[in-house]
Amino acid sequence: MTIAVLSRCECFDLHQQIVPYAEAYAWQKSIVKRRGELAYSGEDHSDTLIALQHPPVYTLGTDSSEEYLHFKKEDAPFEVHKIFRGGEVTYHGPGQLVMYPILNLRYHKEDVRWYLRSLEEVIIRALKSAFSIKATRVEGLTGVWIGNQKVAAIGIHGSRMIVYHGLALNVTTDLTPFQMIDPCGIKDRGVGSIKQILQMASQGREIDDTLLMDIAYHSMIKEFAELFQLDLDINSDCSFQ
Repeated sequence: MTIAVLSRCECFDLHQQIVPYAEAYAWQKSIVKRRGELAYSGEDHSDTLIALQHPPVYTLGTDSSEEYLHFKKEDAPFEVHKIFRGGEVTYHGPGQLVMYPILNLRYHKEDVRWYLRSLEEVIIRALKSAFSIKATRVEGLTGVWIGNQKVAAIGIHGSRMIVYHGLALNVTTDLTPFQMIDPCGIKDRGVGSIKQILQMASQGREIDDTLLMDIAYHSMIKEFAELFQLDLDINSDCSFQ
C-alpha cells in the first residue's frame, strides 16, 4: 500500500475575526513576495491558507467595469478597493467566510483552470458534507451555486505559478449590500447564503450564527486539505503585520 506524503500548509485561523481588507491584502502580498524569493532557491515548500471575515467592502478585479456598480465610487456606501485579481465586482462582509490559499501550483498542477475548478469542488464537497446541501457549478461561470443563487465567489491572481486571493462563501452574510452591485457582473441570477437556505428548508428555524460559521469553516478546511493533499498546521494566534 502506498502512503501519500502530504505537503505542509500553514493555516492562519481567524475565521471568527473581522480583518480590514487592506490589511489582509497587504498580508497576502507579503507572503507572495517572500515565497517568490524562496522559489528561486528551491526552498519554497510550504503553502499558506488564511481564513477570516472582512468588514463591509466592495472589491473590483483588475479589469472590472464600474458599470456594475449601482453607485458612484465617490459616494460608495462602503470602502471600495481595486485589486489584482480576476473577476468583476464583489462584496465582502461579516458572516462571509473568506479563504485565501497561497499555493505554488508547481507543487500541485500547473493549470489555473484546474485550480479554479478545484476551489469550486472544495466548496461543493463541504456544503454536502456539513449541511447536506447540493451545490453545483454553472457552465461558463466561476463560483458555486445553489439553484439560481450564487453562494460562493472565487477570484485569484498568480505570478510565476504562485496564486493568491481565493474564495468567499456566504454563510450568515447580510445579502442587502449585494443589491448595490451586479455581483461578478452577473445581472440575471441572485445571491444566497447558507443560513438563508437552511432557514427556508426548516420553515424559519433560528440558527446560531457563530456555530454555523464554525461548522462551515471546519468542513471547508477539511475538504481543502484532502483535495490538495496538504497537512494543515493550524495557527490561531498570529499577527499579520
